[in-house]
Amino acid sequence: MPAKHPEWRRGDLMVTADPARLDLDAICDFIGRSYWAPKRSRDVIERSLRQSIGFGVFRGARPVGFARVISDRATYAYVCDVFVDESERGKGVGAFLMECVKDHPALQNLERWSLATRDAHALYRKFGFQELLHPERHMEIPRRP
Repeated sequence: MPAKHPEWRRGDLMVTADPARLDLDAICDFIGRSYWAPKRSRDVIERSLRQSIGFGVFRGARPVGFARVISDRATYAYVCDVFVDESERGKGVGAFLMECVKDHPALQNLERWSLATRDAHALYRKFGFQELLHPERHMEIPRRP
């Protein structure tokens, strides 16, 4: 039986999906520096984590990355809030994080994965993501300023 909250290691990097091991202060800091949600409150971040699978990346004891997956764990997963600390970019941390996300036992054999990105298309293409085949079928309610 697979671990309920798996973890992965590569060198001195460790990725964990154990909610008890995630560093909420670091996650709030990461998201506060993001282009997509710089004003998201700590309360909203905490609530979002309770309803998702969070992945924390650590180099030794230092948090260096994060991703969150919203999923029904049967048919669909949405990857969001992906962040790698500026000092760790270009070192394979994001790729290792995405390997772990795709490897999570609760996220196997899904019918569809999706995400949105402004600038990391090349990274996500390595994991099978591509532009929408039928963008005319997708709709959204955009956030208003």
